[in-house]
Amino acid sequence: MNEALFRETNERVEDRVRVLVGNEEQFGVICECAALECTERITITKDEYAMVRSDPAQFVIRPGHVVEDVEDVLLQTDRFEIVRKRGVAAEVAEFLEPESVEPTVD
Repeated sequence: MNEALFRETNERVEDRVRVLVGNEEQFGVICECAALECTERITITKDEYAMVRSDPAQFVIRPGHVVEDVEDVLLQTDRFEIVRKRGVAAEVAEFLEPESVEPTVD
């Protein structure tokens, strides 16, 4: 649920960023890992962010924040990792996906 909360927060940030910085290539988001106390920031491009948002079970996290019991690393960079939840965690992530949110990154 923590990941879904940060996903929703990042979606709102992305909407505001698009208005404020227009066509800037990169912007910052909050790590969407399972740690409730984590507030680390990630710099990500619009295309990378759209890739994360293409699947409601995917999240962007800081390197090393993966929870191997419930998620698989799909992409690893020096700035972030994209993980996909599996099992019940994936079902919860998909259930909590905001209906009105679609990957709208230009």
